[in-house]
Amino acid sequence: MNTLVTLRHHTSYRYDRPVFLGPQTIRLRPLVNARNPVLTYALNVGPGEGQIAWRLDAHENTVAEAIFAEQVSHFDIEVRMTVDITPYDPFQKGGQPLSQTPDNPAYRVTTSDPDLLDGFLDGQFLSAGETDLARLIWLNRKLAQSLHYKTRMEPGTWAPAETLSRLTGSCRDSAWLMIAFARRLGFAARFVSGYLIQPKPLDTGSQTLTCDLHAWAEIWVPESGWFGFDTTSGLVTAQNHIPLAVSATPEEAAPVSGLLDHCQARFDVLMEAQHLHRETNT
Repeated sequence: MNTLVTLRHHTSYRYDRPVFLGPQTIRLRPLVNARNPVLTYALNVGPGEGQIAWRLDAHENTVAEAIFAEQVSHFDIEVRMTVDITPYDPFQKGGQPLSQTPDNPAYRVTTSDPDLLDGFLDGQFLSAGETDLARLIWLNRKLAQSLHYKTRMEPGTWAPAETLSRLTGSCRDSAWLMIAFARRLGFAARFVSGYLIQPKPLDTGSQTLTCDLHAWAEIWVPESGWFGFDTTSGLVTAQNHIPLAVSATPEEAAPVSGLLDHCQARFDVLMEAQHLHRETNT
């Protein structure tokens, strides 16, 4: 049985005066090699005078660049797509395809004080499992259990040392910390931004869905490929995680980035997801 979901994501920016926008990079298209098939996809940007150009970035993400020649008083982005979130076993046949190798040296750049990271591990990593994957699963769970999740609306990502000292942080903060540990331990690791679709039980016994922008870490496991680690839940990522962009740093995976004139801006976001229908494979 295939589980199909429709997703709508609308982001709006309202400015207190007309402004000039520099090129706006939009990273809201699922990865081509993601394990969740995308059946339909549409991106609309407003005002309507804007032009959109698609390209591949340095990390092979499919990104849109929106360009506005005139001043604008608002900037709107709407994504609509249908995606297959049929459950699958993330451990079956390894993680992401092996052809997607970790050759980018930026995926191995250390990001924190080694002594600080080693102190948190306390020599337990090598004895935490019999395989690299088992040990990384242990580390992911340890971080999820040690850190208190914190919703942070302000931009930016805390340095791994700050997240570790506070023992709290947003999904992007804890994911960046997991990447710091992985690189310290000799693994290639990268930052992922994407959608997280989850069931939301109702009192009636039926279910609706929630959809949020989320962040997690991907680590290259030798002989197996890329595996996603969600440091908020402590789980390995699977069908409910829809990757939109991968990068060496959180800044390079931001859903939207670009320059604009100095102004006061109001930001609103609406995300909806619902089951479309189920169909039987033949």
